[in-house]
This record gives sequence, C-alpha cells and structure tokens, in this order.
Amino acid sequence: MSGVRLCSKVKCGSSATWTLTYVHADACVVIGPLAMRSEPGAHDLCSFHAERLTAPQGWELIRLGGGDAAPERSRDDLLAIADAVREAAKPRPSPSDRPHGHLRVVGDPDE
Repeated sequence: MSGVRLCSKVKCGSSATWTLTYVHADACVVIGPLAMRSEPGAHDLCSFHAERLTAPQGWELIRLGGGDAAPERSRDDLLAIADAVREAAKPRPSPSDRPHGHLRVVGDPDE
C-alpha cells in the first residue's frame, strides 16, 4: 500500500494536500492541511480542487493554513526537540537504586 493519498474527487489522480471536513451542527465546511491519517467523513483534496471548492448555500467555508508548505521550524522548536530526545535517552535509576528519603515501610503491628 502506498503512503501517498490521492484526491477524493472522481477521475482526479493528483496527490492530496488538503483535508475537507463538514461540521453539520455549525453549517460549516473546513479545509485545512492534509490530516495525518485518513478519517471517515473527511475528504482528501488536491490543491486544484481545494482552491475551487465552495460551501453549500447558507454554509460558512473556513480555510486553515497552507497545505503545500511544510511547517516552519524555528531554532527554539529544534532545541526543544533535541532536549526532549536527550531527556528520553538518559538512563533511569532502577527502583532499588532510588533513595526513599523520609518514607519507610511500616509493618503490620499484629505480626
């Protein structure tokens, strides 16, 4: 199975870059960047079809973010990721190595 998702429009073989969802309770159509995975009720669209899509009469159309552009990463984002990886790689003390501080095991007084 290929990792590339195609546009949901009939006879369109282009790669999907946008995801369309309907919020029926709010009479709203939302088009945003391609979702991480395909979901029931959501429709993947190529840029061509996403740009030309209109909402049904009486509904609101909301367009979120850029579908084709990769998210920008700032230096702070990259440093946070590096710190998280370093923290996850640190060896963890085993339960027997941990100091108990002020805690102690109290036995049953009837024993």
